[in-house]
Amino acid sequence: HGAESALVNPALITSVEGTEVEFGGTLFMPKVENTQSVYTTPPTTYTATSKSDANMNMIPEVSLASKVSDNLYVGVGMWGTAGMGTDYRTATTGTQFQMVTNLQLMQFGVPVAYKVAGLSLAVTPILQYGSLDINYVSQAGTVGAGAAQDLQFGYNLGAAYEISGLTVGATYKSQIDMKYKGQLTGAMTGFGVPYANDKLSTPAEMGVGISYKMGESTLAVDYKKIQWSKAKGYEDFKWDDQNVISVGYQYETKDWAARVGYNYSKSPISEQAARSMGTFMGGQGDFAGLINTFNLLGFPAIVQSHVSVGGTYNVSKTTSFDVAYTYTPEVSNTYKNFQGLDVTTKHSQTGVSGQVCFKF
Repeated sequence: HGAESALVNPALITSVEGTEVEFGGTLFMPKVENTQSVYTTPPTTYTATSKSDANMNMIPEVSLASKVSDNLYVGVGMWGTAGMGTDYRTATTGTQFQMVTNLQLMQFGVPVAYKVAGLSLAVTPILQYGSLDINYVSQAGTVGAGAAQDLQFGYNLGAAYEISGLTVGATYKSQIDMKYKGQLTGAMTGFGVPYANDKLSTPAEMGVGISYKMGESTLAVDYKKIQWSKAKGYEDFKWDDQNVISVGYQYETKDWAARVGYNYSKSPISEQAARSMGTFMGGQGDFAGLINTFNLLGFPAIVQSHVSVGGTYNVSKTTSFDVAYTYTPEVSNTYKNFQGLDVTTKHSQTGVSGQVCFKF
């Protein structure tokens, strides 16, 4: 609870006693490996494995929240909220097509919360910046002309009620329709498949949560639904909605706090029913298999579980430091690609977060 709550549930910035400023970031380290088979001269096939070089990303976060009166709280923040992609440009074989994908999202928000007794209601107008780059090398040549960008508006709504150590919260995040000119249309056309959509929306989310504080211990459980199936672009690539369950425990003293957490959600990606054989390029590739290829090769969001540990150390009444470590166990999926052959991706993640908080 604090200034950074604007990103998750803006109603919880009402826990700020005066003014709170937080600076932090996450060093995100995915580990992705792809193995794919393609036809050389049918029925002859070639299989090769390559590791993605997109294995380190920095995700920044800056948050400020202030108590204006006994009822009104306002803030401002800038958060790296999402990103994914792979980098096979140094692959020595053509089975990964030297594919490079990179999606980055940054949100700027101004949370406003109003509190009466234990009830808090809030809204955060959002300005979202997005950048998407998809390029690869095929038999027809290089596909992709650099990153495309967009800037669009959205909003987050939040509510919270606190009484006797019990906190109940609810949130809603609007869908934000982003358009990246030439990216998806170019990527699909490069495989000989006509496609007319360049929109890739940030999906709507809705969630509820509850926590209970018992002396020095706090238990929390959250549920969130991510509506990928209604988001433009993702719906064409057959992403499923996700139901995310999170549980957490905190032990807190005057000078420090320790935390552990776990969440789970089934992967939004599932195998589409590809035909048994297609032709490499030339407009004959199987569309369902092409979806499988792009999902596993370019955007392999297949991990399902996250385990985290972290803590806070209070240097003084005005300054504290937070650290956290997150581990995501490896998941391996094998689908049929655009030629009806196997494409396999292994994916695991680690993340290290740090933050300094100043209270005035």
